[in-house]
Amino acid sequence: MKHVTVYRKPGEYAGWPANYGMWNWGNEIVTGFTLGSHSCEGGFHYRDKDRPFITMQSRSRDGGLTWETLEAPLNAPGDVAICADEHMNIDLGPVHRRSNPPKAFDRHIDFSKSDFAILMGRTGIRGSCESYFYTTNDRCRTWQGPYSFPMFDLGGIAARTDIIPDAVDGKKCMFFLTATKVDGDQGRVFCVETRDAGQSFQFVSWLREFPEGIENMPSSVRLPSGRLLTAIRCRSEIESKGWIDLMYSDDNGTNWGLLSKPVTGTGSAGNPPAMLYLSDGRLCLIYGYRDKGAGIRYVISTDDGKSWDEEIIIRDDAGNHDIGYPRAIERPDGKVVVVYYYNDTADSERYIAATIWKP
Repeated sequence: MKHVTVYRKPGEYAGWPANYGMWNWGNEIVTGFTLGSHSCEGGFHYRDKDRPFITMQSRSRDGGLTWETLEAPLNAPGDVAICADEHMNIDLGPVHRRSNPPKAFDRHIDFSKSDFAILMGRTGIRGSCESYFYTTNDRCRTWQGPYSFPMFDLGGIAARTDIIPDAVDGKKCMFFLTATKVDGDQGRVFCVETRDAGQSFQFVSWLREFPEGIENMPSSVRLPSGRLLTAIRCRSEIESKGWIDLMYSDDNGTNWGLLSKPVTGTGSAGNPPAMLYLSDGRLCLIYGYRDKGAGIRYVISTDDGKSWDEEIIIRDDAGNHDIGYPRAIERPDGKVVVVYYYNDTADSERYIAATIWKP
């Protein structure tokens, strides 16, 4: 097991890779994160909300051993970080009134194209938050967009990148998203589908329309059998304790049921899952742990998610709870690369790290 530093500078706050994406083409890997300023007065997250954040992008060409980082090559609404409104004391207003507003999508997406990727963006996580997207056909060297994403008559949509392209038809793809609740708070997961290369999107279903707590940040895979699996970050509204549920659908997302609870505790406020269907047929689910012994952990299933082995600690040396939000890929050699944000002490800078290992 090897830990490496992706990006780190004193006085900065680098965080939340799960809000962006991670893609690989063999041993070439790309991931994104948010960059701002560190502040011990920031609250649960030790960031300075009075300074703007920007979106960053890191690339590795050697399977995650070394990384090059630059500002993400995209036009961001409002000229600030995408997916970070809630971390800035800046009144940016509705996304279509900002600089670089999303425009109507005027292209066709081939989801099967080898160098293609899609990146979802959002304006917040509560109220009337809006979402939009970018596309690339050159392995994230350039991004086209932002493009508008439909609201489906919902109060707000807080999208992160979680898609499953159709294995046969390059025009079809499923998107797994989070909507606000009726009261405007964050927290219920649904899926939509495009069948015409992004020209239109159809609402498919809620995974649980009225969850008891907060549910968001899905991570989804399709098994060889065709079954869809979606791991969901769950959190109690009363105790603010987190866990991860695994939902399944055998009818391409029309109906969903609870399959298992892979992780019973992710700590204070919870942490999102990064789930992979490995080349050897196992499921690997990685997450941040935010209580005593804070760090990064994972669990394995050998029966398609029905049951899970005991959790394994990747590392538990974080200075406090302000860590996690993983993204992960499997390399051609079967090793997994997971990126996440981390800290060494509560008062030190937040940085992006990666771990490479064979589960």
